[in-house]
Amino acid sequence: MAITNIDYEFMARALQLAERGLLTTSPNPRVGCVITHGERIIGEGFHIEAGTGHAEVNALQSIDASDTSVGATAYVTLEPCSHHGRTGPCCEALATAGITRVVYAMTDPNPLVAGRGIRYLEQQGIQVDGPVCESQAMALNPGFIKRMQTNKPFVRLKLAMSLDGRTAMASGESQWITGPKARAQVQKLRARSCAVVTGHSTITADNARLTVRVSELPEQTYAPLKNHPQSRGMRRPLRVVLDSNASLSGHEDFFHEQSECLWVTAGAKPAHILPTIEWKTLPSKSGKVDLNDLLDDLASRQCNEVLVECGATLAGSFIEQKLVDELVIFVAPVILGSSARPLLQLDIQSMSDKLEMDITDIRAVGQDWQITAKSKP
Repeated sequence: MAITNIDYEFMARALQLAERGLLTTSPNPRVGCVITHGERIIGEGFHIEAGTGHAEVNALQSIDASDTSVGATAYVTLEPCSHHGRTGPCCEALATAGITRVVYAMTDPNPLVAGRGIRYLEQQGIQVDGPVCESQAMALNPGFIKRMQTNKPFVRLKLAMSLDGRTAMASGESQWITGPKARAQVQKLRARSCAVVTGHSTITADNARLTVRVSELPEQTYAPLKNHPQSRGMRRPLRVVLDSNASLSGHEDFFHEQSECLWVTAGAKPAHILPTIEWKTLPSKSGKVDLNDLLDDLASRQCNEVLVECGATLAGSFIEQKLVDELVIFVAPVILGSSARPLLQLDIQSMSDKLEMDITDIRAVGQDWQITAKSKP
């Protein structure tokens, strides 16, 4: 059956629903579902968090008793699952409900699914069409996709700079370069992440805590989950500090927050570790924590998206080792001068060695600009 404009409209609605789970679904993907009869929506739902109903089940359960799913079409942003996890297979639920057509946005990168859901539906005589709005669906789940395909999390590096490319004064003072609306966007980046990684110098210089301040989140980000019966609230990211030589005292404010914290060193043991803090040592690379080993560890914890907020040295290391999937830079309309600290410590000596980026988005955020870029293949 040919894909029509109405198919795109209903899938766009399913994508909107999927985004409502932006802050809660990890380690599961963000998924939305719309069920229709003709041009009329009879049910819709989205996945809230791991262990609760998937989008398809929630959409089926939302159908009014006066309506029926028999003969209906389901629009799903991700191929319906076909395996038994904490919930049953969604492809079976759709078939049992009498759905006769399924339109999907993208196939599931999970090897446990990977086309099996589509094949099951087709074997039941259900018409399956797709992909529809595939790039938009993939943009919702970059971390889940990458972890399923490579067993590594998606790494997003956030930086803030002045117009002249400086991030802090020579003394280390950096609060605040950007305005409140840009800082609210940073809170959203933290909230959607499974882990936030920083270095010991950021803790020392800024007394950074790297918590999610709900009061600063953009209202449209958090509002869909307020008072939702299936939601236990926003998932808080794991806060990770890299401190190769255990130079932090353990008494910093960073270690006294309620959200989970991981203190990573390269062999050295901290002098003082609170009972609530997890300490781990990882193999060193030139005396520093091996960043590849760090990402392997975070993937083993089912971290999909990792946000790196750090100083110029650690940021440069992530980029130099080609570990950054996405770069988000906030540019403030200020000039800090030549003695202020640069954006990155990166040893590039000639134009031929420059790192080229693809800018994927530029937008105004209050008085600042937000630039999103990815490395060119």
